[in-house]
Amino acid sequence: MDFSWSDEQLEFKNAVIEFARNELNEGLIERDRDGRFSRENWLKCARFGILGLSFPEAYGGTGDDILTTMLTMEGLGYACRDNGLIFALNAQMWSVQHPILTMGTEAQKRKYLPRLINGEIIGAHGMTEPDSGSDAYSLRTRAEKVEGGYILNGTKMFVTSAPIADIAVVFATINPDVGMWGITAFIVEKGTPGFSVSRDIEKMGLRTSPMGELILEDCFVPEENRLGPEGGGARIFTSSMEWERSCILGSHLGAMERQLETCIRYARERKQFNQPIGKFQSVSNRIAEMKVRLETARLLLYKVAWLKSQGKSANMEAAMAKLYLSEAFVQSSLDAIRIHGGYGYMTEFEVERDLRDAIGGTIYSGTSDIQRNIIARLLGL
Repeated sequence: MDFSWSDEQLEFKNAVIEFARNELNEGLIERDRDGRFSRENWLKCARFGILGLSFPEAYGGTGDDILTTMLTMEGLGYACRDNGLIFALNAQMWSVQHPILTMGTEAQKRKYLPRLINGEIIGAHGMTEPDSGSDAYSLRTRAEKVEGGYILNGTKMFVTSAPIADIAVVFATINPDVGMWGITAFIVEKGTPGFSVSRDIEKMGLRTSPMGELILEDCFVPEENRLGPEGGGARIFTSSMEWERSCILGSHLGAMERQLETCIRYARERKQFNQPIGKFQSVSNRIAEMKVRLETARLLLYKVAWLKSQGKSANMEAAMAKLYLSEAFVQSSLDAIRIHGGYGYMTEFEVERDLRDAIGGTIYSGTSDIQRNIIARLLGL
């Protein structure tokens, strides 16, 4: 495995860092407090090419490989303190754009991908329901085959970008008796009769990324908007989750590096008992642990990217990376607050927000316990 980077890749990462630092952080404390999404920053990211990473140039993407994409996300997480914006970007890229790219018809790709990538429209991903989360394939949303298409009925919960979405990739079962083999995906457009968003859900963290419920009541979806074959939804969902778990963690890696540098700087400058607090082992040991977590997480994540770049399966590695990195981000966020003391607990120092945002990483894209189950199953247990 070769994890070295070309000069071109490093230059692009540095360009991303410069862009994010200058363009994406203004007014973040207020936006986070108000739970306000910045469409302006979304469009800036689209124009810069973030939404087109690893997508073909034919559809408006940059055509970059997975390694470059992950490195870019790392740079974005390092310089952009708006974790909610990055989360929403990743949610669209891997849960909406990627399924359309890999399973969509050419007509679907031409219709949706260029507009998603250039920021003209925003996409959401509807899988989780009020009664089905970790047990994803027990969903109750039904799709009844009718002349010319399907009638969908059901409710989707905790849907990222639902309140602002123009389209949604929605999963429903055409035959609950066959379990996961009955799950089918559909592209549902805003304004379709019977399709609505019920409310904007307020959250502990990632507050700049809007979340809501999708309601489908006798919603007719034409045959041309079915995504992939009937019964192919489980495969679409599994593939998108593997990509999401791989790439969304790149921004966590960057954020952890930013945290480490911030804590080192503070530990050198802050003095108590006539010496920098970094001279106290209780502080320096926390910083050492943060460094170990960062580098361990980096190796796990880079291995996932390398495997996918080789066209190999990364189910086990992606699950391990998701489990370790999400938990490590939480722990490092706690350590950052402890190192900063009372200042770390204050909103104005922008340290506590990372902890609130990090907690979500142990839940979305498969909880930590689900990742443990996946690892154990792949080990034959």
